[in-house]
Amino acid sequence: MPDPAHASTAAGRSDVSEEIPIIDVAGALSGDAAAVAACAAQLRHAYEDIGFWFLAGHRVPQALVDRVFAEAARFHAQPLVEKLKLKINEHNIGYLPMKAATTRHSDVSTNNRPNLNEAYFVKRDLPPDHPDVRANKRFRGANLWPADLPGFRQTIVAYCDAMEDLARGILPIYAAALDLPADYFTVAFADPQYTLRMSHYPYTPSLAQNEYGLAPHADTSFMTLLAQNKIPGLSLRTASGRWIDAPVIEGAFLVNSGQMLNRWSNGRFRATPHRVVNRSGSDRYAIPFFFDCALEHEMTCLPSCAGPDNPPKFEPTTYLKFMEWYQSQNYDHIRNAEGVRLQAN
Repeated sequence: MPDPAHASTAAGRSDVSEEIPIIDVAGALSGDAAAVAACAAQLRHAYEDIGFWFLAGHRVPQALVDRVFAEAARFHAQPLVEKLKLKINEHNIGYLPMKAATTRHSDVSTNNRPNLNEAYFVKRDLPPDHPDVRANKRFRGANLWPADLPGFRQTIVAYCDAMEDLARGILPIYAAALDLPADYFTVAFADPQYTLRMSHYPYTPSLAQNEYGLAPHADTSFMTLLAQNKIPGLSLRTASGRWIDAPVIEGAFLVNSGQMLNRWSNGRFRATPHRVVNRSGSDRYAIPFFFDCALEHEMTCLPSCAGPDNPPKFEPTTYLKFMEWYQSQNYDHIRNAEGVRLQAN
């Protein structure tokens, strides 16, 4: 499968602003049609020209965000032997050790070394008797929770619930920005996929060539919502091709589109490359929330994003198909498992 971010990231542009806009969604979340339209115009500029924006006016309590950062630090402070009991599986759930992933799908940076971070992934907290769990459906497994961190699970589930509500609440803005009816994405996101990644980036004062905390890449997601981090390290590649450090806006989420929205919109909305290098002098934690449509909903080119002079650039795909490809490219535990399977056959 070709890199779907290539169409929107490879060529630099010099005709656009590089300032990341701040969009207050409070009115839109309240159902104000005029506010939705105003936010949509700003979102259209953000995704066609920059790729990132700051989301203000949300309803996620800062105290909850702060608790999740604390829980991320608490999880990663455990002995390695305890974290490895929850080692990441084929559902992209669990603990990913340091240097266990290598960014191989980027058209911005090639020959990357393994990423200098460790991470813990959770998805929707499905019960053991859920039909998808019982059937071992890919990316619909039960979460792997630590046994000796009281309150950890409750805090993380509460945060995921709050972030899902926020992401679903701003879908009408996305629809309007793409010249679609406000309820266009309702069916696609009736049972959305999401992933919370709790990352730890150790202080890295010096790096080898092509070595990063997280190498330049474009997210896979429809949207990524990143809680603000007081420890710097994230930078993004603007439409002009220049790398800039992401500023901090207190109380806002930094939001970007990913490869799935880029495909769905026929390249109209950018999938913006970004990277992480931690030279801050202390450990850095990040809690990106990746939000996507239902597992097997087919993402076919949006009707407002194609025409006689602009035919669809990508084949239709689903979250399931796309993530199977992506994991096989970038995660060593999946690559190794597939290598064993091929040898067995």
